[in-house]
Amino acid sequence: MSTPPRTSPKRMLPWIVLGIVILALNLRTPIIAPTAILPKIQEGTGFSTAGLGMLTGLPVLLFALATPLAGRLITRLGAEATVLSCLTGVLTGTVLRSVGPGWLVLVGTGIIGLAITLGNIVVPVIIRREVPWEQVGMVTGLYSAMMNIGSMATLIGTGPMAAAFGWRWALAAWGVLALIGLGFWMLLIRTRVRREGAARRAAEAAEESTVAEAAAPTAKVPWSQAPAAFRGITALLIITFSGQSIAYYTTTTWLPSYLADTIGLAPATAGSTASLFQIAAILGAFGVPLLAAKSKPWAPVAIVAALWLSLPIGLLLAPGAYGLWAITGGIAQGGGFTAIFSIIARTAGSDAQTASASARVQGGGYLAATLAPPFAGWLNTVTGGWTAPLMLILAATLAFTTTGLLAARRAGRIPRGGAGREVLGDD
Repeated sequence: MSTPPRTSPKRMLPWIVLGIVILALNLRTPIIAPTAILPKIQEGTGFSTAGLGMLTGLPVLLFALATPLAGRLITRLGAEATVLSCLTGVLTGTVLRSVGPGWLVLVGTGIIGLAITLGNIVVPVIIRREVPWEQVGMVTGLYSAMMNIGSMATLIGTGPMAAAFGWRWALAAWGVLALIGLGFWMLLIRTRVRREGAARRAAEAAEESTVAEAAAPTAKVPWSQAPAAFRGITALLIITFSGQSIAYYTTTTWLPSYLADTIGLAPATAGSTASLFQIAAILGAFGVPLLAAKSKPWAPVAIVAALWLSLPIGLLLAPGAYGLWAITGGIAQGGGFTAIFSIIARTAGSDAQTASASARVQGGGYLAATLAPPFAGWLNTVTGGWTAPLMLILAATLAFTTTGLLAARRAGRIPRGGAGREVLGDD
């Protein structure tokens, strides 16, 4: 049996949620920023097309390769130290990427990728440990939504800043978010330590052990001791997140080209239409928790799956309604992320299990995300059309549907806060 997770006092919880929001803004902004000004970066560095691709492809590749190491590191350092390491790495990489020659730009990009890998894994740990179970889905949705909002703000703001101050300053400016995050989290950790120290002394004086039990070694229950039910859910979620990642990154990469080739849209119009896919994710991120609060555990996953399937099927059968399919697919990608990581946070029995499960799920998903877009591009080149790439997205969304529903149904049989035993739950 695992020790129940610690949840923050009500007076601390809003500040912790704000800390998650600030951290989320730093987990996609540094990757998205270069995409808005790639021609200017190429002019300033002399990068080839492949080199430019590394500015966005390298971080995603590192998400896949470094995620297992990140999971073990979080278990050893603790969540708070990992957050500070993440933000420090983002800031360091942003500075290096903004001041040096081409090779240093790539080094800075690599540091950013490694730092964000830590952030990707630590957020589910913090949510699982600090947030009451009934609010896990909403906070996870807020986290997902803020990553999308940060991406949109970056796409909107980087171009004008580059035109006014140059591309290096435009990239460096987003480091301010990391500075704000470092300052906030150091203050938050200091306040937390001070208050818990006072509470612990008071408990000891009264011969109480509540605080000590709350801080007991939930993080020391390793993955090897995780119940078979939880390991089975994690295995299903690896496939689910792989399907999610293939569909998301392939659509993000190729939807503008599909719209230009198939519909005949101008590049600017195709880009604007494709942005609906990103904007609509906010609806999914918040919609899933609201739906989960009033339905069976599998219902949100089923709705997200139906929306995911509508994207490739709609583009294949009714391409003229491309705007609708971009919106439904966007809702699905925001809701899918929230649904997957809410299941992990609700069913893990310890911080270490949360970190290990998140590492396994994200490692598999981001590896798929690295391989799928080039494969889709190859399919387009070989076949001379977009049917084969859309079939790839359809296969990915079918995988999401099948394994996601199985994982959600199994999670419905497990008590919240740990898979220590199975119960006849309402699935």
